[in-house]
Amino acid sequence: MKRKILIGPSTFAATDSSPMEKLVNAGFEVINNPYGRKLTKQELLDLLPGVTGIIAGLELLDYEVMSKSSLKVISRCGSGMSNVDLDTAKKLGIKVFSTPFGPTSAVAELTVGVMLSLLRMVPQMDRDLHQGKWTKKIGSQLEGKTVVIVGFGRIGKKVASLLRPFHVKIYAVDTAQQGDVDGVKILTLKEALPISDIITIHSSGEEQIMGEDEFKLMKDGCFLLNAARGGLVNEESLIHALENGRIAGAWLDTFCTEPYAGSLCKFPQVILTPHVGSYTLECRRSMEMEAVNNLISAFKEIQ
Repeated sequence: MKRKILIGPSTFAATDSSPMEKLVNAGFEVINNPYGRKLTKQELLDLLPGVTGIIAGLELLDYEVMSKSSLKVISRCGSGMSNVDLDTAKKLGIKVFSTPFGPTSAVAELTVGVMLSLLRMVPQMDRDLHQGKWTKKIGSQLEGKTVVIVGFGRIGKKVASLLRPFHVKIYAVDTAQQGDVDGVKILTLKEALPISDIITIHSSGEEQIMGEDEFKLMKDGCFLLNAARGGLVNEESLIHALENGRIAGAWLDTFCTEPYAGSLCKFPQVILTPHVGSYTLECRRSMEMEAVNNLISAFKEIQ
């Protein structure tokens, strides 16, 4: 009897059918996400009966879901594991895998690209021109700016390497590191905020980093980018900082609630993207195939 595998990500194999073909050729019965979006807990519970493996996206895999399932393998297509209760998985003997290296270049490249767009107010001018308005806005250059990278892991370090040709001053905030790392000085957040022109967040943690107290430490006209977790930036505090000019522009690719339709949508100086940091052809192909390989290898060990 074929093992049933659930595919969580709604866009899985959308750009390249090879990962899906490999699953089918390996003898698995594949159940696709029928909703075209992230699965809710109830939808996940409804789809899981008889399923022993999942290619996981961002759907919540907590104690209730895992304890009511027959899961043996969770193969996350992505690097973050905040949606997976790892302690429960360990207790239940469920093997868990991720694809930690896949998103690095894609997220870092998008970060630097959006950073340049924010500084030059590209989105505002693009919207104006689409509405028939020939509006020229004076932006700022990246060269010479002080950029603080919060979270100096794989993605943070890649961002630093991409920024170096722009001759910026780079500092990092990372509680797990100190001194100089890869030529970048590690500061505390309180040390870094007052000197920053641009803050880009790539932390793997879950606790809030930017709230009212943190925004008050920043000088007026800073730019904030968050490609990590939605909960790391307090939305109300960010709105206040945008309204009083403390933040000149911001980019968010992750949100506490997705899809997002909140108050930040009304700010033209804020770029909002629908959690697409890893959405390049190259990155998706790499991560999806790695997730499939991890799942197949795990079941070979189980057998």
